Amino acid sequence: MNILVIALGGALGALSRYGLGLWVSGKWSQGFPLGTFIINITGAFLLGFLNILFIEKLSISPLWRLGIGIGFLGAYTTFSTFSYETIMLLEGGSLLTAGLYTVLTVIIGFAGAALGVGLARLV
Repeated sequence: MNILVIALGGALGALSRYGLGLWVSGKWSQGFPLGTFIINITGAFLLGFLNILFIEKLSISPLWRLGIGIGFLGAYTTFSTFSYETIMLLEGGSLLTAGLYTVLTVIIGFAGAALGVGLARLV
């Protein structure tokens, strides 16, 4: 049952990532990979928020936690795409953009997760 729940969550997370990525790329055509950035930051926030909410506040079933945390958010966020886009920026000579993308993703990702944890504890 765990595998099925993770697979279903993963399918929904991957489709969400794809849809949001398409939407952002339709609105943003600059050199900064904004779609992946938004996806990773919102994923970090949601993982922090939902883990605290589910574990400390709501006592949600472990199956739901697997489906959402590992399945949905595991497929929704994308470290591999972030890494690849950074390499492509570097190879294209966009050193400043690559550095900014890396630093902002890490710092704002941590801040997003911390904000999610903090907000969930206030609920």
